[in-house]
Amino acid sequence: MSEQAIDEAALGEWLEANVEGFSGPFELGKFPSGQSNPTYRISAASGDYVLRRKPFGQLLPSAHAVDREYRLISALHPLDFPVPRPFALCSDPEVIGAIFYVMEMAHGRPYADGALPDFDPATRRRMYEQLVDTLADLHNIDPAAAELGDFGKPGNYFERQVMRWTRQYRDSQTDYVPEMERLIAFLPETLPQQSRTSIVHGDYRIDNALFDGDGTLTAVLDWELSTLGDPLADFSYLAMQWMMPADGGAGLAGLDLPALGIPSLEEVVERYSARSGVPVAGQLDWYFAYNLFRLAGIVQGIKKRVIDGTASHAQAAEMAKRVPMLAGAAWGFAVKAGA
Repeated sequence: MSEQAIDEAALGEWLEANVEGFSGPFELGKFPSGQSNPTYRISAASGDYVLRRKPFGQLLPSAHAVDREYRLISALHPLDFPVPRPFALCSDPEVIGAIFYVMEMAHGRPYADGALPDFDPATRRRMYEQLVDTLADLHNIDPAAAELGDFGKPGNYFERQVMRWTRQYRDSQTDYVPEMERLIAFLPETLPQQSRTSIVHGDYRIDNALFDGDGTLTAVLDWELSTLGDPLADFSYLAMQWMMPADGGAGLAGLDLPALGIPSLEEVVERYSARSGVPVAGQLDWYFAYNLFRLAGIVQGIKKRVIDGTASHAQAAEMAKRVPMLAGAAWGFAVKAGA
């Protein structure tokens, strides 16, 4: 199935009726990123906006929850947490073929290369420190005070997540991957204790944050996996950058971090723990195994959408080849964690 076009006339009517201050004419352009939920730039007479919608086509039950994402940024924006201003949610799929929401176009840009070649060492350090501090600040927000007390289920977060990603992997499984089978047995038997329930982003890494030209963090994007849960889920996912090979993406392993000005993993662990009050040191191997298992599950979902013809990303077919590599790396950390 090819990418369906959006009915721009219907969208324009909805924008005029629902987005404060909106006036046309406007142009719609698709961002190349936004693997899971297709994302568009609306360039209008009244300014620039961003539209995120569910994909068209058959979807897994719990995936692509743009309405949850909208609710979350609506709760965080008044607290001065760096998220774009939300304007309106359209929960009627008849308007453009899928539910969607519109938010402001945040200034700044994402940097996909974790080495941050556009910046000097002092700025790189400041960017990573802001990334860590912003995550700690998120985890220090009281979900109930933000009216998000019901945004996730009670109980052990990792127990639910291991079940969820096992189920999503099974729903989109196309091949037998031995390491995935071992992880599906190992992870539920070795769940860590949860120290706190926080708002968790679910996909927190450097290329989901925007920075302006002087390296100041301006916004955190891509909240579709957010829920209430264990803050170590987010922190360990960010810490994975230091373990993944530097290949022009977010990974930092193999780089001369002191020369680049990028903090070491030990420094980042210490900084996050001091600001959040969540102890981290010495416990990351299990979390690394879990994060890579989850990533393998996400990539497997993309692979299934490639096969079904509904993937929205130009490199989706290439990403699909990464499932066995991610599963093998996950099992390596599981062994370090005692498997």
